[in-house]
Amino acid sequence: MDDGPGRERLRFTVLGPVRAWRGATPLAAGSPQQRALLAALLLRGGRTATAAELVDALWGDEPPHAALAALRTYASRLRKALGDDADTLVSESGGYAIRPVDGRPLDLDHDHAEQYAAEAEKARTAGDRSRARELLDSALALWDGEPLAGLAGPYADTQRTRLDEWRLSLMETRFELELELGCHAEAVSELTALTAAYPLRERLRELLMLALYRSGRQAEALAVYADTRRLLADELGVDPCASLSDLQQRILQADPDLDAPAVSFDTDPAGPAVVRPQQLPATVADFTGRASFVTELGDQLATAEGSVMAVSALTGIGGVGKTTLAVHVAHAARDHFPDGQLYVDLQGAGHNPSEPVAVLGAFLRALGTPDASIPDGLEERSALFRSILAGRRVLALLDNARDASQVRPLLPGTEGCAALITSRARMIDLAGAHLVDLDVMSPEEALALFTRIVGEERVTSERQAAMAVVGACGFLPLAIRIAASRLAARRTWTVSILARKLGDERRRLDELRAGDLAVKATFELGYKQLEPAQARAFRLLGLADGPDISLAAAAAVLDMDPEDTEELLESLVDSSLLESAAPGRYRYHDLVRLYARACAERDEHPPSERDMAISRLLDFYLATAARMYALERPGDRLIDHMESTNYPGLVFADRAAALEWLFNEAGCLLACARQSSSPDTLRRAADLLQLTKDLAESGADALQYEQVNAALLTAAREAGDQHAEARFHLALTYVRTLSGRLDEADENAKSAMLLGLASEDPYVSSFAPNDRGIIANAQHRHADAEGYLRQALAAFRDDGNRQAEASALCNLSRVYLDTGRVDSAIDLAEEGLSIYRRLGAKRRLANGMYALALAYTQAMRLEEATEQLTAALAIFRDSRQRFWEGMTNFRLAEVELAAHRPATAANHAEQALTALRGIGGDSWRATVLTTLGRALHALGQTGRARVCWQEALATFERLGSSDGTAVQALLSPTVVA
Repeated sequence: MDDGPGRERLRFTVLGPVRAWRGATPLAAGSPQQRALLAALLLRGGRTATAAELVDALWGDEPPHAALAALRTYASRLRKALGDDADTLVSESGGYAIRPVDGRPLDLDHDHAEQYAAEAEKARTAGDRSRARELLDSALALWDGEPLAGLAGPYADTQRTRLDEWRLSLMETRFELELELGCHAEAVSELTALTAAYPLRERLRELLMLALYRSGRQAEALAVYADTRRLLADELGVDPCASLSDLQQRILQADPDLDAPAVSFDTDPAGPAVVRPQQLPATVADFTGRASFVTELGDQLATAEGSVMAVSALTGIGGVGKTTLAVHVAHAARDHFPDGQLYVDLQGAGHNPSEPVAVLGAFLRALGTPDASIPDGLEERSALFRSILAGRRVLALLDNARDASQVRPLLPGTEGCAALITSRARMIDLAGAHLVDLDVMSPEEALALFTRIVGEERVTSERQAAMAVVGACGFLPLAIRIAASRLAARRTWTVSILARKLGDERRRLDELRAGDLAVKATFELGYKQLEPAQARAFRLLGLADGPDISLAAAAAVLDMDPEDTEELLESLVDSSLLESAAPGRYRYHDLVRLYARACAERDEHPPSERDMAISRLLDFYLATAARMYALERPGDRLIDHMESTNYPGLVFADRAAALEWLFNEAGCLLACARQSSSPDTLRRAADLLQLTKDLAESGADALQYEQVNAALLTAAREAGDQHAEARFHLALTYVRTLSGRLDEADENAKSAMLLGLASEDPYVSSFAPNDRGIIANAQHRHADAEGYLRQALAAFRDDGNRQAEASALCNLSRVYLDTGRVDSAIDLAEEGLSIYRRLGAKRRLANGMYALALAYTQAMRLEEATEQLTAALAIFRDSRQRFWEGMTNFRLAEVELAAHRPATAANHAEQALTALRGIGGDSWRATVLTTLGRALHALGQTGRARVCWQEALATFERLGSSDGTAVQALLSPTVVA
């Protein structure tokens, strides 16, 4: 900030080294004693300190003979260092003070922290816990290591103790907010490390117990109490404080009050930014009528500011205007929900309604939850959703719901929030919901809507014909909007002409169900008035599965350039036959989609054009995914062993843009693959799933990825396509290995090997033995593992697949490690890493670093191992590879434990447990728990350590794993962890 022309403001810090800046330029603060004087003055808030007070602050009871002279020298040097701002250091009454000369507050990190803390307290009192947490994070971020670092003297010592205590107090308050917001797993990780650093601080222990209990780890929570009681007795000869003992009793009694808010899972360790989603679709400019419903629903939503959650369920037939009304009301009520508005089309009227678990994943991401922190299960996601919304005021618009069971997990569940639901089914079994039955428009409302679109001049002269039109539309808003849009686009038509045409179409469709008759008649009229290119686009786009479609993908379906495609699609939006979901994305109303598909069946000639449209879409996704894969895995030969494509894909500027495309299009990609189950498209679908296997590693899309592969595997068997079948087996091997289902994965890999050889597929024939080697080594079948991996290595080299060769070398390094050949293991890992570096394969480079770090760890080259793992962790996080992020944290825990840093080891182990939740399988969880137990045991938390080992042992025994033997030894009375 400028104080004047060419003059920048002074800044000071004491929450770390004592430093001074002018703008961005550091100033020479001088010797430790000189900086101690500066600190003593800065921390007095502008008050004058006498010379005697300053001498005592710097030297205590033993000042030097010339203390006053030294003090004056230090003050003089400080003024010189301050230069043009020397008058900031004031001499008065025989002492000194630091005061800004411009009347503005001093720019001091300590003062900023105080301000953040005060604002956080206000936000918490007002119920805005997310904002309070954000402010406390800002305050704590101002600390830069030890306060007053490197300064001696009684004043510095006293202030350092005070500032440390203040920081701990702020951290405890932040953890309280974390638990109130449901971020229990994050709290467990950090609290475990803090209780190790401050073992006698009972409030931290109490917060840790609560975090563990709410994370479903009751036995560990009770073990923390037992460890604390023993420690306090040994060190201080006292019992735990009353609040800690009370919490133990409440946990033993399973006090339901401890469960509120519900169990949640970790957010990003750095603390997420507060996200306020604004997902409502645009409201229509010509909204008309429904005044009583607008008032009723608006009043109901306003009650959410009170003590209950408001739930309104709007019911009516298709096309009656439920969504339009709900969106209009939601926009009008936005001021009541300042923390955001969520929206989802649940596709309840279609054949594939949205799964609540997938919707919750999207909501959690929209609220700022990282993919790595989103659990897999429906109940866990629903609980996390409610916990994140606790203390916030958010509106969820759940559009086009199938039934009450679909929406129950999606309800916010807390006061201050509201849900607005639309459905064709009346939700009488949705407890507490305010039910609103939406009928067709009144004749007056219908005429008003028609008039607003067509124009008053044209309607006034033909009012009777206009009433006939809206009557023929059944007074349904969707039908009226489509019919009116047709008339508005044709200036030579009169309203009477439209009425006559609509009546003819209605009679021609009289065999249809009465409920949809008016809408379908309107569709038919609107469709018949489309230009040929528009009609073709309308038909063909309706064939594509998926929640929506991008402009580029639509261009592929239509075999047109994007500019012409956009013009065409926007004209369909103008005709109300297509919706613009977001810039560059389009979707159908479910009734319109069904009608479009019926038109394609009836009118698309030759019929093969329908298959060609989907084939072009598959080609587009396949070609684009190939470009993404080439950026992610340079040197991999999969692209050379793919089916050829006849339609080009997108070109990406960089790897980040490619990954963003992959994860944004995940739902559409998997829907297209699943749709491509005919003999002509199976092989390309198999290639698409191989190219997008990063979706299996991210965690968020792993379940859907596996389900699509399993469905297409069945189709390939029925078609007798061994080539495609082998590739689906290979994909299932990958996803099941990641989830720890090694026996299933090995069966898939075995089938892939046999089918790959039978179909002469070099890609499968090389990767299948590689995967079997990984599985065999994990199952301690080291001789088998080495044989498979050498077979894979030879196959990769024969195929010229350099990246895969590097992977096999790193995998073989693991076998060498497990069989005691450490030096050779290092050589193999370094050889693999060198190949990755030459190829510029950033994502795979992290896997090479991971392999080398394992070898370094076993060779006790621990600092080198830490360096490799830390670099790998950053890459995995950047690539959204949740599984590998978890595994790297686990390996860091092992390194820290070997380096005798158990507190840091426990922190990494907790982060690994969070990242691997739901994706790494029970075996890896048990392995991480074993390492966590070792770290806790080394910290003296023996009770909690034993609980970890007991859970690990039970898991290994249930899985029939020999790894349980080592854990059993740890549980013996003579254990030395």
